[in-house]
Amino acid sequence: MIRRGKREGETAASAAKTRYMPFGYKLMFSYMALTLVPVLLFGYFANSILVESVRKQTSGSVQTALRQMKDNIEYRMKDTVRLSDMIYYDNAIAARLRHYESGWYSYESTTQYVQPKFESVLKATNRRIWLSVYLRNETLSEVYSMYGNTDPLTYAGQSFDVYHLRRIADRPWYRAFPPERYGETMQWRQVERDEEFGNISLLRRLVDTSMIGRQQSDFGFIRLTVKLSDLFETVVPDFGEGTSVRIDDADGRTLFATGGSEAGMASADGEERYLTVEEPLHGDDWRLVARIPKAWIEKDALKVKLLTVAIGSVCFLLFLVVGAVLSRYFARRVTRIVTVLESFRHGDFRRRIRFKGRDEFQTISQSINSMAEHIDELIRQVYVTSLKKKEAELEALQAQINPHFLYNTLSSISRLAKFGRVEQLHRMVSDLASFYRLSLNEGRTIIPIANELEQAKAYLDIQKAKYVDRLGVLFEVEPELLRYETVKLILQPFLENVLKHAWCGDRVHIRVTGRRVGTDIEFRIIDDGVGMTRDTLQRITAHDRREGETGYGVYNVHQRILLHYGKPYGIAIHSRLGVGTTVVIRIPCVLRSAPEKTDASAEAG
Repeated sequence: MIRRGKREGETAASAAKTRYMPFGYKLMFSYMALTLVPVLLFGYFANSILVESVRKQTSGSVQTALRQMKDNIEYRMKDTVRLSDMIYYDNAIAARLRHYESGWYSYESTTQYVQPKFESVLKATNRRIWLSVYLRNETLSEVYSMYGNTDPLTYAGQSFDVYHLRRIADRPWYRAFPPERYGETMQWRQVERDEEFGNISLLRRLVDTSMIGRQQSDFGFIRLTVKLSDLFETVVPDFGEGTSVRIDDADGRTLFATGGSEAGMASADGEERYLTVEEPLHGDDWRLVARIPKAWIEKDALKVKLLTVAIGSVCFLLFLVVGAVLSRYFARRVTRIVTVLESFRHGDFRRRIRFKGRDEFQTISQSINSMAEHIDELIRQVYVTSLKKKEAELEALQAQINPHFLYNTLSSISRLAKFGRVEQLHRMVSDLASFYRLSLNEGRTIIPIANELEQAKAYLDIQKAKYVDRLGVLFEVEPELLRYETVKLILQPFLENVLKHAWCGDRVHIRVTGRRVGTDIEFRIIDDGVGMTRDTLQRITAHDRREGETGYGVYNVHQRILLHYGKPYGIAIHSRLGVGTTVVIRIPCVLRSAPEKTDASAEAG
């Protein structure tokens, strides 16, 4: 009880050291909030509106510019498609290309029809372009140039080559080409070495138009290659310093990028510093993306921010001075009251306070002085009464040890004497004497943990004489715990409950463990008995001392631990029907105050 009172005193002292905001500061900050906050809010909303306006204006301008770029790009793409249409829809050249006849006919078709047609396609534009035609008809000769490791567009400017289709039959990009829809199926892709040379190709099949409406068959493949820089020539980031523009394909890869130090890269960690504007391109397959630094957009808004901060700082300093003067004027009497109350909080009720004048503060001071005199005397009386009450409750609780234990033990001793089992009789009488010697413990409430364990073992030894092999017991206690002390009789009541209620069949095993957990000690009493239902467990752990429900075991031990150590400690029960029950007892680590007598000296005494 004394130790608990000391702990409560330390808690109160710790609480007394807690800092708080003085009343004068509250007055000052309230005044400042009424004046400074509106200014800050006005500046914040003005800045937000300006930034949003600039951002929308910039976004609209960029969107318009991107649409112009999009129109120019799509015009060049359509111009390339137009060149492929000159071959795709030409039935005469198609008839020559799919006619299988070698010799003079093949030579004539190549020189008189095929090559002139391809040359006319190249002459229909002034852009650099490379036409590659792949034919299934291998009776027509291949016509191509040797470019080595050079870019065909750089090497020849405008040129065409004719190959047999087997050259690309196994290429992944050709095998993945989508099914033919006449007049619609085509792809813009970077194939072969296009990405290396900065090119892109328009890919398209050559189909037999005579089979329209029926199953179509392709007789060739067209590849028109152009420079990315020519196709996207109009993509110019002229929106301001640090801006960039890029074109991403359907897979998110960047085909072309220009401007800015991060051109062509979707920087994930830098996206918050940029305003990103997108425009769909080539249907919805490509994206035209412009990135403009927000710092460049918001450079005018920065001036407003700085002005707002300057005004807010001046107001803050001004209000700080005014608030300090006002708070000191109004809070001086409150501070004196708080000082006296703080002394009361520390247990010093001798301080008094007096104010001049006839106002509310003078009435408060008289009431506080009168209250202090009465509280000082009342605390002394209540504290002493509370200590005596708790000690009486503790003694009453400890007096509730089940008397049937003594009766049952004496009955067992009588049976042993009747049947002449002297050795067992002697051992049981010794265990009973040891049990009650440790229970009485010279009237002390606090005992060494070693004595508590010895008493529990004596109790179980007495029960083993009754149950013999039907009772299994195992103690697993860390030797370190023997240095500490505990409230007595916290293990035996639960061992008794196991033997009363936990039998499942004709055997039961009990395991008692003890270990240190941080600054606490934790005992566990584990059995493999019948267990408890959820309703029974809830009723027991409620710690209500209803007659016939919780009995001695739970209520007595829990209350004694609470009375001595406080609410953080006590018992907890875990049980499953058909599995067993575990009782967890938690107490603080308290070193033994003085060495105890040895068992030999105790018995001698």
